[in-house]
Amino acid sequence: MSVIISTPDKRMAEIADKVENGQRLSLEDGLFLYQSEDLLTIGQLANKVNLRMNGKKVYFIENMSLYFTNVCEAHCAFCHFRRDPGEEGAYTLSPDEMIAYVEKHYHPAMREFHITGGHNTEVPFEYYVDSIKALKKHYPNVTIKAHTAAEIEFFSRISGLSYKEVLQTLIDAGLDTLTGGGAEILSERYRKKMGVGKATTDQWLEVQRVAHSMGIRTHATMLYGSIETLEERIQHMIYLRELQDETNGFLVFIPNAVQPASVNAGIKRRVAAFDDLKTIAISRLMVDNIQHIKAYFINLGTQLAQIALTFGASDAHGTIVQERISHAAGALSPEGLTRDELIWLIKGADRIPVERDTFYNEIHVY
Repeated sequence: MSVIISTPDKRMAEIADKVENGQRLSLEDGLFLYQSEDLLTIGQLANKVNLRMNGKKVYFIENMSLYFTNVCEAHCAFCHFRRDPGEEGAYTLSPDEMIAYVEKHYHPAMREFHITGGHNTEVPFEYYVDSIKALKKHYPNVTIKAHTAAEIEFFSRISGLSYKEVLQTLIDAGLDTLTGGGAEILSERYRKKMGVGKATTDQWLEVQRVAHSMGIRTHATMLYGSIETLEERIQHMIYLRELQDETNGFLVFIPNAVQPASVNAGIKRRVAAFDDLKTIAISRLMVDNIQHIKAYFINLGTQLAQIALTFGASDAHGTIVQERISHAAGALSPEGLTRDELIWLIKGADRIPVERDTFYNEIHVY
């Protein structure tokens, strides 16, 4: 009796063969995986790649999210954090006010300040420089992970400095690395349609390229689940992969699901859990040269983030303390987790929790 293997099964077997032999997947391979209903096979392949790259270790950090200002010139359709100047709820913290906020929440195990904010035209570039200087002066041992590549492009515009000069000025003030945001979906069709009034695809990639050439290791995100096509998601991953081939400057890739405008938004307004897990797994398979894929519990929720650790993710992010951007957009997750909760989350997935610094140096293996 002969067994007839259907075409999709054959195609999946070919992809599995590529994965087994460490061969790079194509755009067409990625699209096939997205269109496949075989979530478990995709997850198994991603898990295999992750175990090959990172073993059973899953990383996390004691960090704190800071937001200097929510005033922003851009009107991105997916953002519920931004405000116009003078609008109710708009704020811009002085360096002293930020230090006062940090003092309330700081503890000696804190290793990283994760700083993002609006593109605020009401203050000069010096404001951002002075803010970083103040943090570095008060907390010299805490790594400053600040500003997206889109923010760097914005600073370049308001200051008249080149990307390199902007970055050098921030490094001199105490900057250690860039955050991964502002990438959204690296497609001009998407950016135009979603009113992404900030860096273009080429500008975002160029800022990263310049940062990497200066020895700054950085982060990269993808904001999926709105109007982008599956092809645009895969192309986004390929852009990052190609730049990583060139510079080897990215530390981690962070796929984030877009959040609805309200905590009370029904299930139909949220990205399907099936899509979340598939995206984590396909990210691990496509972006084969960035060491880590992050399962961002703020966007995934804690339990799905835990499952994602067996679907190719090797980073559970960090303690955060109080996340605001996703929560302004209706995220249902907690605003932060304690170290014990993160360790429990990782152990629950039969993984080894590893406390790290920003650059994935191991501090403590649990």
